[in-house]
Amino acid sequence: MHEQLTEAGVEIIALAGFMRVLTPWFVNTWEGRMVNIHPSLLPNYKGLDTHQRALDAGDTEAGCTVHWVSPGVDDGEIIQQGSLPILPGDTADSLAARLLPVEHQLYPEALAKACAEIQARD
Repeated sequence: MHEQLTEAGVEIIALAGFMRVLTPWFVNTWEGRMVNIHPSLLPNYKGLDTHQRALDAGDTEAGCTVHWVSPGVDDGEIIQQGSLPILPGDTADSLAARLLPVEHQLYPEALAKACAEIQARD
């Protein structure tokens, strides 16, 4: 995959709904050029089942995070976050559905920030 991305002139990788852990070599090779969106307010609830975990913890707020990808799962530097209140009666599914528009607004904004940061470095 690295060769194809390089040959295509890819300058940034944007992961969304990518449910696989990438190899450390790939992550290190693309360090500072790969971002991910995660459905929690990191550093809380890394990994899976984020909405249910927020509900089980009694959180009053949920959100999403765009972060730089690092070798640790959902462990990279935060670029931007968005949030909304958890409502009485929310389920993991209803919370995910309400959060989706926040994710759709946040990701393009955060990608623009990430691209600007990459351009400033290059």
